[in-house]
Amino acid sequence: MKVLVSDNLSQVGVKMLEDAGLEVDVKTGLAPEELKAIIGQYDGLVIRSATKATAEIIEAGDKLKVIGRAGIGLDNVDIPAASQKGIIVMNAPDGNATTAAEHAIAMMMSLTRNIPQATSSMKAGKWEKKKFPGREVTGKTVGIVGIGRIGGIFADRAQGLKMKVIAYDPHMPKEMVEKLGIELVSLEELCKRADYISIHVPLTKETKHLLSTEQFKAMKNECMVVDCARGGVIDEEALYQALKTGEIRGAALDVFEVEPTNKENCPLLELDNFICTPHLGASTSEAQLNVATAIAEQVADYLLRGTVTNAVNVPSVSADVLSQVGPYITLAERLGSFHMQIAKGGVEEVALEFCGDLAEMVTSPITVAFLKGLFTPILKDAVNYVNAPIIAAERGIRVVESKTNTSDDFMSLLSIRVKTTEGTNVLAGTVFGKNEPRLVRLNNFRLEAMPTGSMLYVNNNDVPGVIGLLGTTLGAGGVNISRMTVGEERGDEGHNVNVILLNTDNSISKDLVEKVRGLENINAAMSLELPE
Repeated sequence: MKVLVSDNLSQVGVKMLEDAGLEVDVKTGLAPEELKAIIGQYDGLVIRSATKATAEIIEAGDKLKVIGRAGIGLDNVDIPAASQKGIIVMNAPDGNATTAAEHAIAMMMSLTRNIPQATSSMKAGKWEKKKFPGREVTGKTVGIVGIGRIGGIFADRAQGLKMKVIAYDPHMPKEMVEKLGIELVSLEELCKRADYISIHVPLTKETKHLLSTEQFKAMKNECMVVDCARGGVIDEEALYQALKTGEIRGAALDVFEVEPTNKENCPLLELDNFICTPHLGASTSEAQLNVATAIAEQVADYLLRGTVTNAVNVPSVSADVLSQVGPYITLAERLGSFHMQIAKGGVEEVALEFCGDLAEMVTSPITVAFLKGLFTPILKDAVNYVNAPIIAAERGIRVVESKTNTSDDFMSLLSIRVKTTEGTNVLAGTVFGKNEPRLVRLNNFRLEAMPTGSMLYVNNNDVPGVIGLLGTTLGAGGVNISRMTVGEERGDEGHNVNVILLNTDNSISKDLVEKVRGLENINAAMSLELPE
């Protein structure tokens, strides 16, 4: 079998592929049309961040069986296109965690002591000792946004520097965070109290521009902000204004909304109280060796032995099991994603009940799929079918499974109860026909919704005219409704409430969601993005 390595990969990884008995071609810097012209020859493709595995490239890969990303981010891979063609997509999510955390620490220290500015001054032939006074980090408060794997490593290093650590993470149980010696606070309180703020979350719909004008205004004038996670979590225009007007003291970015970054697309580069690096968070020899060896081993294991590791689009099960429970794996992942987007608070317990014919099947992959779906909206590419249970355990989430041979309404039913720090939600789903997942219960609402793609979730009073007004508002905003499902909950004295789930042809903007929320008799509304 042949493997194409199209990005720079440690030679150790290339040798591992060759030693396993695979024929390896290393061809880096290929233009898209060049890659498309040759990809049909290969069984495997190993990439980093430069290669864009688009739907067009994937379609041309007639023999392609696996795409391996040496690293964590998968923004450059069209995963739905790969899944549709039966191509496994896998990554190496843990190889650069320590490196990324250490880079954030380095950026914080460089910013604090004006090291880049002082270096530039000396290289210009100057000796401006009084121009670059710094301060100590000892005793200062650092606020961490996202206390997952990398955020946890950063916290440990900051505590070693004798800093007080507080954190904002709405999806982490308070008890788990406090065990690390970290105080869990709201984003508003973190912005007010922190002397430093370090970002450690992926870019999602929830985290886009998480730090913007309002947050910068709440910060101390001496606060310094560091982002070595993902561009777009910080609103760069708002950051520019905050730095220029002195609302905050300084900022350090390793990641940007537009990369490559230059003075034409990033005015931050003009400011003296801003330092930066060109996305170097994972760029150490140790990290590159780790991800190269991990992905080489995973790709070889799959091509030669059929073993699936760290796949993001298929669980590690046999073909026979996959053919039997595959539709329920799809259902479970979508229900997990659905729940995480509508729920409040950190998840404490997940109870899955497999009912009817489903109880006779191998159900462990379904549980894993639900957990993967649950974490994907908040962790994105850092979660896959292998590490989802590990992440649940790390977060102190209790996972309970039960089976019953009876199911009142359906031959097979997946019922899930999720307890969070702020309440409990009950979801139930089944599969119509051979492969049509449906959400059939949401708490007290009975319905028949297709949990897939772009959706709008609406809770409203059951009065005439709401649906018409909703459709008119979305239509005026350029959103076409492809499917609508309504569930009703009867209240006291005829005060009934509906839940409306709309499938739409395109995503719904924040501004349009706000317009929907402002409509009469609408109690709540939110846009959802589910796996397709």
